[in-house]
Amino acid sequence: MHVVIFEGSRWHTFAPLSLSRPVFALASGACTLLEKHVRHLRPTRLTLWVRPALADYCRREMAPRLKVPVAVNEPLDDQTALLVSGRTLHFSRFEHTEEQCVIVDEANLIRKAVVRSPGLSYDDAMNRTPRWMKLFDLPRMDEQARMADYVWDLINWNEESLVEDFVAMGELPSAKPAGPYHIVHDENVWIAPQVKLEPGVVLDASRGPVMLDTGCSIGANAVLKGPCYVGAHAEVKPLCIIHAGTTIGPGCKVGGEIKNSILTANTNKAHEGYLGDSYLGEWVNLGAGTTTSNLKNTYGPIKLRIGAREFETGRRNLGSLIGDHSKTAIGTRLMTGSYVGYSSTIATSALPPTFIPSFRFITDRGSEEYRVEKILEVMKAVYGRRNKVPQPADEAMVRYAQEAAREVEG
Repeated sequence: MHVVIFEGSRWHTFAPLSLSRPVFALASGACTLLEKHVRHLRPTRLTLWVRPALADYCRREMAPRLKVPVAVNEPLDDQTALLVSGRTLHFSRFEHTEEQCVIVDEANLIRKAVVRSPGLSYDDAMNRTPRWMKLFDLPRMDEQARMADYVWDLINWNEESLVEDFVAMGELPSAKPAGPYHIVHDENVWIAPQVKLEPGVVLDASRGPVMLDTGCSIGANAVLKGPCYVGAHAEVKPLCIIHAGTTIGPGCKVGGEIKNSILTANTNKAHEGYLGDSYLGEWVNLGAGTTTSNLKNTYGPIKLRIGAREFETGRRNLGSLIGDHSKTAIGTRLMTGSYVGYSSTIATSALPPTFIPSFRFITDRGSEEYRVEKILEVMKAVYGRRNKVPQPADEAMVRYAQEAAREVEG
């Protein structure tokens, strides 16, 4: 079936992560939301409807990884199509129907729809045109998945998402290299080729699977408690403790203690410090001793501020949301429910504010603009440490993120 994954108008509630990627490119469990869409919806062809500035990102970074024909921002033809919000998180196989129908959520937004509507386009979905609003007249169908409204929903569901990904692996080969390490519940541990396990490592899968992807390394006496996932070529430092619900993306370097958090690709939290119930974008660097608070002293529900808006998260555990390319200095203390935007730097000895907009440089002297030219200079140095060279598309993404941040953060 032709499947269309669309962003829609709610992408801003996934900031700061969605400032530089489509919502469906966010990580959940051991993969992205888009990869889960493809697994459970089983499209014969796929169309992605995204913000125009992200179309090239989808063609360059996402389409080549999928084993199905992919188009970007093309309107519907005369074939029946399944439209699915990119915020959807699937936990089971979707049962298709050819009958036109729709699922609408409590906020009067379309979650899914089966339609035959030639010419219907991305613009209709984003701007809720009269043509899009006509879909509300279709018969209703039952929901078969969850809908994330905010980033913290993905944090909250990450344990379940990890378990579902492990089950989906099926009979993938698992190589258990020889060595003086300890496994609890061997059947729940998946180890890909070229994984390095140093002496004293504990892989505790008694409460959920432990997944170690190709070429990652686990340092001496590190303890990993499932469900958790360590991505390809990531590095877990000696004595690190990884608790349940944690996703370590490819190329990350982590140390200290991490609980129920999602770290996307090439992010560094390589030193001591606690990271709990948090979501970090790509190329983030947390200085030694950086610690997040994830629980109020009152044990009460946590609010999170983005610009002038304050959100009731409904959670008693929530650490920090940190956008791509942001950095903290040594000893930084991030309070409960902190928001750190895209490419901001925190270098203050005092407690930083819980809302730090994108493109800011915070010191004891106050907050000043972090110029794009300086950000690109630092990016070149950071990429060079990983034998990578920034491309024109990287600069274009920085400049788009600046525009998106103005829209979301005010």
